[in-house]
Order: sequence, then structure tokens, then C-alpha cells
Amino acid sequence: MWPFCGYNEIQSPRKKNVLIDHEKLRALVGIRSYASMRLHHKGWIDEYLGRQETGRDDKWTRSIAVGSKGFVEKVRSILFGLVKGRKVKESGDGYQLREPSAPYRVDFEAENEDIGLENTHFWKSFAD
Repeated sequence: MWPFCGYNEIQSPRKKNVLIDHEKLRALVGIRSYASMRLHHKGWIDEYLGRQETGRDDKWTRSIAVGSKGFVEKVRSILFGLVKGRKVKESGDGYQLREPSAPYRVDFEAENEDIGLENTHFWKSFAD
């Protein structure tokens, strides 16, 4: 439904400003032609969407990198300063680079209190 997603980029490749290396993707997946790659890709997506459990998967939406341990560690080393404190975490079928989630705490109690009269300033009025 979103025109600028990877699905549309694979199903209807653009001629300019291409985001995906289609030939590299085809070779990595191990399919001989790009036309066949598009058909397989569409089938995988249709199969997934046909399942009942198609909810949001945190590993894709909250991670910086998802994949093999080597891949995730390589991304971490490339982004070294930008991912300080983030750890490579093993998940069911691979690894993720993400920061630990911290619970939301209210640290603003003093700022949210009624300021009362202590913040009152009376201005002198001068009649013209």
C-alpha cells in the first residue's frame, strides 16, 4: 500500500534512483532470472499475508541490523560511534543490533507541580 517500500521496488523496479541492486539480490537468493525472482518474491509475500499471525515483528522495526552474527557485528563496527552501548543480541533465528529498551519513567514531577504565587511578579503601572 505504501508506494516507496521495498516490495514495490522489487516488483516494479525503477529506472532512475534505484534503491536495490536487483542483480545482487537475485544472485544472493539463488534464482536464475529477475522475472523469476519477482514471481518468487510475490509468492512469499502473498503466503505470509495469508497467514493469521501477521502482526508486527519487533526485530524488524526496532533493530538497526538483523541477520547473521557476522553481518550484525560488521554493521556494529562500521557504525561504531553511532551505536555506542548497543549490543549484538541473539534472537530465535539470527542476531539483532539494538539498544536495550528502558521503561518510561516520570522524571518531571517538580516541573509539573502547580507553580503557585511564588512565580508572581507585579508590574508597576504608569498612567499616561
